[in-house]
Amino acid sequence: MGRRENREATAKSKLLIKILIVVVAIIIITFIGLKIYNNIRNARPNNANLVINNNNVTSKLKKDVIIENDTVYLSQEDIKNFFDKYIYKDEETNQIITTYEKKIAALKLDSKKVTINGAEKQINSQLKQENDTIYLPMTELDDVYNVEITYNNNTNFVTMDSLDREQVKAYASKNLSVKEKPSAFSWMTDKVNKGNWLIFASDANDGWAKVRTQNGKVGYVKKDKLANFDTVRENMKEEKQIEGNVNIAWDYFSEYKQAPNRNGTKIDGINVVSPAFFMVNSKGEYHENIGKNGEAYIEWAKSNGYKVWPMLSSNSNDGIDVRSEILNSYEKRQKLIEVIVDSCVKYKLDGINIDFEYMYEKDKDVFSRFIIELEPRMSEIGAVLSVDVTAPDGAPTWSMCFDRNVIGDVADYIIFMAYDQNSGKKVGTGAGYNWVETNLKKFIETEEIKPEKIVLACAFYSRLWTENGDDISSNIVNMKDINKAIPSNVEKKWDDTLKQDYVEYTEKNATKKMWIEDEKSIKEKLNLISQYKLGGIASWEIDRASNEIWDIIKSGLNK
Repeated sequence: MGRRENREATAKSKLLIKILIVVVAIIIITFIGLKIYNNIRNARPNNANLVINNNNVTSKLKKDVIIENDTVYLSQEDIKNFFDKYIYKDEETNQIITTYEKKIAALKLDSKKVTINGAEKQINSQLKQENDTIYLPMTELDDVYNVEITYNNNTNFVTMDSLDREQVKAYASKNLSVKEKPSAFSWMTDKVNKGNWLIFASDANDGWAKVRTQNGKVGYVKKDKLANFDTVRENMKEEKQIEGNVNIAWDYFSEYKQAPNRNGTKIDGINVVSPAFFMVNSKGEYHENIGKNGEAYIEWAKSNGYKVWPMLSSNSNDGIDVRSEILNSYEKRQKLIEVIVDSCVKYKLDGINIDFEYMYEKDKDVFSRFIIELEPRMSEIGAVLSVDVTAPDGAPTWSMCFDRNVIGDVADYIIFMAYDQNSGKKVGTGAGYNWVETNLKKFIETEEIKPEKIVLACAFYSRLWTENGDDISSNIVNMKDINKAIPSNVEKKWDDTLKQDYVEYTEKNATKKMWIEDEKSIKEKLNLISQYKLGGIASWEIDRASNEIWDIIKSGLNK
């Protein structure tokens, strides 16, 4: 090889070395840059970092965590994100209202007092307001959110642990380097000396374990380097009142009548009765209709193994303005909630069934607020909250006044009153199968309600329509009286779309029509409960039932 070739080879070698150096430098710079970005994203050197249930959520904070005089503050926006999506400011009372599991708390902006579940207590730190942001003193509300809060001022990390979640401690069997990711080549986030404890969060891939150090930092170590696992707190699981489908029988009697005497009777298959014990009348007054007959009724129900979820009804059309006034006032809502709680405790009731009908569409959100604020009070005493709603499409004061998504999220059960499809002057079926199924799909798909929270309510009656020219009217015929109401020579015809029998005949020059709700049609609707995995069935109501219907419902639910 000549000199010229040697020089060219040397030049190429030097060029390759330079290229390699540049590539390595780019890789190092990129890696460092990513690391710096990662640190900025996951930690705030000059502000507190936040770890909730062993997850570093600092990058998700909308506002900084504030530490002041040993008080940890979170912004209203961040509490909405991590704890209470329904937190809001009540302008009328100048309070922040927050609910979580079994607690509802109200804090005024200019006070060192908090009201929790109706009881007022003194606190050391009050709300802070900076510009347009409101901050809540989390360390004063740890019992509201059921969390244990720790602040490490050396590392500037705040940890919040839910007290109803399992917590496991483990001990380092050797000196450990806690990695950012489950990889030996990942960056180190913390060191743990042999014998020191860590919080074991979960298993990770390839023998790694997710942990949290005493400094509050989250990372990964090899699980085989941990020893002496100790469960210091168990998962708290709330037992459901009823396992499987609920089978609710409404028992209606007006405010002027006493509870029926059902002693000696047993309704096979049902597990809940909902008697008409409570109402808010057209004047806005809470009316209780229990007395000795009601107490005997409760005793009868309990002796048969039924849970008692009485109705609280407010559904007269002339009371719509009074309902609006109550729902639009936080203080009036709380007053109503207090009497509901007191009644449930006094009579040892298992739940409450809210039946508010005829409300303004503009009151949809405040009715939801009523349910949001009632739910934790019910949970506190171990009572079930169920709420009756109509089909999603309809009149503003009948259908559009419910936010079914919120109600279905908050309440234990949302009860779809799947009847009165046609009423007034509109001749037609009361509850066609196709109409019921279409609306159930809206509950599940559009309103995004969990199917197991939806209870399908069926009516034990039909309407006998009378058409005489332009004059249209209807009479209610109870299920048990159907065959008495139809002339014996009239033939029933099955409609496979509505899954009901239909009759039509002439009487006194008028046309009579009836779409029949009976054992056959209810049996078809029971298939929807199993098909869509619904929470159960509710029946309106006991005294309208035929003798056979309860066995049919029991068999359908068991299927």
